[in-house]
Amino acid sequence: MTLPDTMNAMVTMGHGDMDQMVWHTDWPRPEARPGEVLIKVGACGLNNTDVNTRSGWYSKTVTEATSGGAYDDVGEEDPSWGGAPIAFPRIQGADVCGTIVAVGAGVDAARMGERIITDNWLRDPEDLTDKTRTGYFGSERDGGFAEYTTMPARNAVTVQSDLSDAELATFSCSYSTAEGMLTRAAVTDADTVLVPGASGGVGGALVQLARRRGARVIALASEPKHADVAALGADVVLPRAPGNLRKALGAEKITVLADVVGGTYWPTMIDVLERGGRYTCSGAIAGPMVTLDLRTLYLRDLTFAGSTVIDLEVMPNLVRYIEAGEIRPALAATYPLAELHAAQSAFIAKAHTGNIVVVP
Repeated sequence: MTLPDTMNAMVTMGHGDMDQMVWHTDWPRPEARPGEVLIKVGACGLNNTDVNTRSGWYSKTVTEATSGGAYDDVGEEDPSWGGAPIAFPRIQGADVCGTIVAVGAGVDAARMGERIITDNWLRDPEDLTDKTRTGYFGSERDGGFAEYTTMPARNAVTVQSDLSDAELATFSCSYSTAEGMLTRAAVTDADTVLVPGASGGVGGALVQLARRRGARVIALASEPKHADVAALGADVVLPRAPGNLRKALGAEKITVLADVVGGTYWPTMIDVLERGGRYTCSGAIAGPMVTLDLRTLYLRDLTFAGSTVIDLEVMPNLVRYIEAGEIRPALAATYPLAELHAAQSAFIAKAHTGNIVVVP
């Protein structure tokens, strides 16, 4: 295959509003270095990490809900998910589905032509379990908002599926985040899981993956999206923030709260956890600053678990679920990569259910 020297790419030039994402038609195509593969991108999904990193929302100086716009008080030392600066210009985009078209030294040439999705966690090859030495694809290195991208060979995970590239591009970030949360909370068929924000990419994945484990799922979502969330498998769908959540739950006994929302409603959700319940969190789209009555935590024997760097078994398990047809994509819309500004605006508005994807 003859590969071009340049490519189309949407390049983020710095922290700020969407005007920091600049369209290029002659960006240098990357080369696979030793141990890496070159991917021709078929599609790339959108996720909150892209928005939060570009805007600088991860900085501890920002205390409001994520808006996707520029913040006046972004800290210079901690603007990324890992609490450290990242280098610009940067091609963002983590959720790639594509095809291996070249390999670097040390990579088996037989991998050429494989269809892959991304394991986004960049790990220390000397110790894959060391969470202190990790990066994220599309953050600590260039990602998939381009025609071509490179990654370590271990991060290109082969998948056998009849799903389209756009459908497969919905899984890597949202579903691995959700499966990581459920793994961290050890969810089983004995649990009833409360999922706020159930119409979003991670929320919808939580619904499907918790049901796959046999758990009962109670979903919270805005009422126009109830039918969509129910179709994902939720046993009960309630309004996004019932005024009296205990009353709305009736006889339901919540043993796990799987949360990517946070915000002012957070204490209400914590209060409905049963004694010995578990809270697992991987986001705070409604706001990172919450109020906790410590008596609720210790008197009810609750367990809190943050979940960011996923356990090693999560991605292999996820691919197995995809190939077995045990989970399905929730593809809300597809945009051309050149229209990433419009796609990200729609993503931030959250009028959709599921995931939004761009294609080169």
